[in-house]
Amino acid sequence: MKKIVSSFVASIALVSALNAADFYATVDGEQITKQDISMALQDPRIDFDKLPDNAKKQVLEQIINRKLLAKKAIKDGIEKDPQYVETINKIKEDLAFQVWQKNQIDKIKFTEDEKKDFYEKNKAKFVMPETLEASHILVKTEKEAFDIIKQLDKASNKEEKFKELAKTKSQDPAGKNGGYLGKFPADQMVPEFSSAAKAMSKGTYSKVPTKTQFGYHVIYLKDKIPSKALAYNEVEGNISQILLGNSYNKKVKELTDELRKDAKIVIK
Repeated sequence: MKKIVSSFVASIALVSALNAADFYATVDGEQITKQDISMALQDPRIDFDKLPDNAKKQVLEQIINRKLLAKKAIKDGIEKDPQYVETINKIKEDLAFQVWQKNQIDKIKFTEDEKKDFYEKNKAKFVMPETLEASHILVKTEKEAFDIIKQLDKASNKEEKFKELAKTKSQDPAGKNGGYLGKFPADQMVPEFSSAAKAMSKGTYSKVPTKTQFGYHVIYLKDKIPSKALAYNEVEGNISQILLGNSYNKKVKELTDELRKDAKIVIK
């Protein structure tokens, strides 16, 4: 039952943005529209018009058959079936909430001054953190780590030697990729690793192993990108969404708090 309801309500949500004027076939004079197509596909990423002809035909045949069976079900009195009645009532509740929610959100507007004022008061929230690009070699003992550092000291091409050693020595899955960890916020890793990496200069490797709960790390820091305060025009869209969410949530809380005063609620 819940699956039927959620599937149907999801379909309604997909339908709202589509143009009802376009249709692909008719069944007893009733048009098969883009809404029907979307409800059948259940995936907004699929563009029906770009599907191969045989796939289009299969989808249309499925919809035609469903419409014919639905008409027969109604003719046979399915609307009196208790499960049908219960499902329709549930759909009405969910659909009523969705339409109400959309109407409330559509009413919320913010001026440019309000958005800029929020930005000025919350600049600390709009900062791109320091980013590191690094590789590492993870081993079990400090001696192994120092042996790796000694080999790096002797190598003419430090970065290539690091990759080679990572592939043969590292206990971490990243070893197969030369120990490469990619780009990541400086504080994303465990504290000991982050502190060691942040203290390094780009293009250098550890002179002393870093111990963490996982073992001993030899780190190669490929790049270090400093933190950056984001300009208003870079985060304007985010600010609009934050203000919208804050305003809507405040309204919903006030309204539900008021409604709960007169409601009989029993939680088992």
